[in-house]
Amino acid sequence: MSGRKRSASNTDPAKEAFTLGALAICDHPIFTFLMSYLRTIREEGYPIAKDGLTIAESNGIIRCNAYIRAEPCEWMRAIAHSALHFGMGHFTNKRNPEIWNAACDLVVEKFLSDLKIGKPLTNELLPSGITDEEKLYERILLIPEKDRGAYLKFGTAGAGIPDMRHDVPDDYYTPKDIREWEQKAFATGIREAVRNAVDVASGNLVLPGREDTKAGKSAAMRVREWFISSYPLLGAIAAGFKIIEDPLVCHRMQISIAAISPALGEIYINPAAGLGEKEKEEELRFVMAHEFLHAALRHDARQEWRDAFLWNIACDFVINSWLTEMGVGERLDGSLYDEQLKGESAESVYDRIVTDMRVYRKLETLRGYGLGDILPGERGRATDMDLDTFYRRALAQGLEYHRDQGRGYLPAGLVEEIRALDHPPIPWDVELAKWFDECFAPIEKTRSYARQSRRQSSSPDIPRPNRAIPKHLLEGRTFGVVLDTSGSMDRSLLAAALGAIASFSASRDVPAARVVFCDAEAHDQGYMEPDEIAGRVKVRGRGGTILQPGIDMLLRSEDFPEDAPILIITDGYCEDRLLFEGREHAFLLPAGSTLPFVPKGKVFRFAE
Repeated sequence: MSGRKRSASNTDPAKEAFTLGALAICDHPIFTFLMSYLRTIREEGYPIAKDGLTIAESNGIIRCNAYIRAEPCEWMRAIAHSALHFGMGHFTNKRNPEIWNAACDLVVEKFLSDLKIGKPLTNELLPSGITDEEKLYERILLIPEKDRGAYLKFGTAGAGIPDMRHDVPDDYYTPKDIREWEQKAFATGIREAVRNAVDVASGNLVLPGREDTKAGKSAAMRVREWFISSYPLLGAIAAGFKIIEDPLVCHRMQISIAAISPALGEIYINPAAGLGEKEKEEELRFVMAHEFLHAALRHDARQEWRDAFLWNIACDFVINSWLTEMGVGERLDGSLYDEQLKGESAESVYDRIVTDMRVYRKLETLRGYGLGDILPGERGRATDMDLDTFYRRALAQGLEYHRDQGRGYLPAGLVEEIRALDHPPIPWDVELAKWFDECFAPIEKTRSYARQSRRQSSSPDIPRPNRAIPKHLLEGRTFGVVLDTSGSMDRSLLAAALGAIASFSASRDVPAARVVFCDAEAHDQGYMEPDEIAGRVKVRGRGGTILQPGIDMLLRSEDFPEDAPILIITDGYCEDRLLFEGREHAFLLPAGSTLPFVPKGKVFRFAE
């Protein structure tokens, strides 16, 4: 028989239950560091009510009632309750100490109930509206004394006895020092609990309290933990991704440094790239932030009709510019970065680089030459929300935390994109309508007897004015339409675009538009009323299109106002340069089409 086995006569069930409860709270990751600064003493004769369990003293001692028999889960809850008074900084002087004690008790119990730690001290339900101690304290003070009973039942010292004792002297530490250390220890415990939760979620559980906790993790895991604990903007995104560091997988997928699959929730880091070394950690932060932003900003979904690799290149230029501005990590040598593209969106950068595809196709992403580091994927993550909702919420909340905590500078372009993700994309016809609103200010109709309105049957002898627009306000209120009528234009899409133009013109009191048909030659159709535009268009089918003669025809026309805008409807198969001489203009293209040049006017892409 082992000499460590105790006989039944030497066993004290009450003390054993207390010991088990105390050890359980000391082993909890949130309380491990905090309890190392506190002393738990179980003694008889201390002024605690018969049904009370613990009292917290400002000198860092938790006094426990030796007379009471309680279950281990009750001791765990009571000791955790007293410890939180230290960790949350509750030892402050107030005008009404009893009410302050009650407010702190409620906040502590709410915290423990949310974490489901131990057994609640009472069966009473917590009052609603518990937010923080200060607000709750002021709220209870406003309640008549006879109605405060519901707030005074959650202490650990028993009925009628506050469970916090202030200004208790100590032989070793001053209360101020104790409070500062304990609050820091509590914050450390919360960080450790978050770190352990991430380890469990990623399948890399590390037991708390081990000295080699950080040494046993890869550099990528440590960088992810840094994002979670120190960089709120990307913390939630980082926590939701699984890190793949298998060199065989990276070799098979042709990943030279890193890549990400937003659909699968996986980020790939190639160990052979050498970023696992301690001196390379800043570069690894840059790389992982780069990949997380690809996923968070939904670059995979925003590709739409664009070329996948060129879109990836455009997104890389934008992200690297932002990360350089924010000072997140250190940019790798050879990373895609151009000072001239600073402040541009990914869409505008794509429109610029697509005009010289032979040059930009030779560039290298973090995955390699000619390969995009945004990996496609069809299988969604197993969550209760879709990918768009997950990334949008995580990034929006991260932005708020980042700003509230003052965690560093964020470029205006990045903030705009995050805000834009909170709203669905605007349909092309709505965007086109906004352009019409900018070009044509609304006209206020006036009452006139020039053309009388229909008389009422009840009073036919009374003439009534009609609401009309003065003719002089309609003069010069027009715009030009240069319409590609070549055979490559889709008839159904063209009908949708012309129908939208006709309805917008009529709703904005544009009496007529100057229309020019273009294929191999320009054909001036003169001024057409909105209802006539769609009905008289015929696709001629002569192949390629030359648009400049049609534009010149409008610019040189004596009866076309100098300030009238021009709308060009084409599929993009035209000259590689168009001149408008400073005239306001916009392009209307079918979805999936691109222009062979960088447009200066707005571009709308229409679909059925």
